[in-house]
Amino acid sequence: MLGLLLQKYRTFCGVAALVATGACASPSGPHAQSPERQAEAEYDLSREFFYKGNPRVGLDHALRAVQLDDHNTKALYWTAAIYLSFCSGDEGLKAPDCKMKEAEKYTRQALDRDATFRDARNMLGNVLILEENYKEAITTLEPLVKDPSYNAAHLAWGNLGWAQVQDGRVDEGIASLRNAVTQPKFCVGFYRLGKAYEKKGDLAQAEQNLTQALQVDSPDCHNLQEAWRARAEIRLRLGRTPDACADLNQCRKLSGDTDAGKSCAQLLLKSACGTQPQSAMLEQQSRRWT
Repeated sequence: MLGLLLQKYRTFCGVAALVATGACASPSGPHAQSPERQAEAEYDLSREFFYKGNPRVGLDHALRAVQLDDHNTKALYWTAAIYLSFCSGDEGLKAPDCKMKEAEKYTRQALDRDATFRDARNMLGNVLILEENYKEAITTLEPLVKDPSYNAAHLAWGNLGWAQVQDGRVDEGIASLRNAVTQPKFCVGFYRLGKAYEKKGDLAQAEQNLTQALQVDSPDCHNLQEAWRARAEIRLRLGRTPDACADLNQCRKLSGDTDAGKSCAQLLLKSACGTQPQSAMLEQQSRRWT
C-alpha cells in the first residue's frame, strides 16, 4: 500500500507545478535541502491539500514526509490523523480507505519518538477504542488524565470514560465522563455519558445527558446523529412516542446512508410513528431541542 501511495505521489509530482516549491525536486546537488527540511515542506503541502478537500493527495505528501524524516513527530501524527479522517464518513469503519492499523502504526511511532506527545497519546487511546482494545486504551489514557499540563484534558477523560464503559466498568466510566463534561461544549462527552447511564439502566438520566449533547450551540453537536438515535430509543422505552418520533425523523433527515440513519428509518417503520397525527408530529419536531 505504501508503494502504491508513493507511486501516486510521483505521478502527481510529474503533472503538478510544484517543482518551484522544492516539494518534488531532486535531493541531489550542492544546494539541495536536507531531508528534514524537505519533510517539513511535504508536511505543509499535506495539510494544505487536506484542508482544500483533497485528503488522498494530502496523505501522499504526509507519507513522503515520514519517509524523508521518520523522526518528524508532527508528520507521523498528521499521517495517522488523515487515516482516521477516512473513517469518519457515512460508511464509518467500513469505508475502504479507513485503515485503522495504519492509523495505529503512525500514532505509536509518534509517541515512540516523543513520549510526552500528549495529543498522540490521546489519539492512540481513541484508535484502540475503535479497535475494541479497551483494556490497552485504558492503560494508555490513564497517565494522560493525571497530567496537569494537558490542555485538552476533557478529551482524554472522554476517551478514558468511554473505554471504561465499553470494558464493562460502567461506574468508573461515568465518573470519568462526568469529568469530561466539565467542558460544557463537549457534546460527544454528554452523548457518551447518556449511553453510560442507559447501560446502567437509568433512562431518565440518560435522556437528560443526550438532550444536553444536542443542545450544545454548535452545528456539529446539532448534527450528532448517534445522539438523535440514542435519545429516540430511550424515549420509546419511556413511552414518549411523539418525542421519539420527532427524534427519529431528525436522525433520518441528517443522513439515510449511515448505520444510524438506516436504524432510525427502520425504527420509524416499526414504531407507532406512522399513526401519529401530522399536527402532533409537527409540534413535536418544533420542540425537538427540549
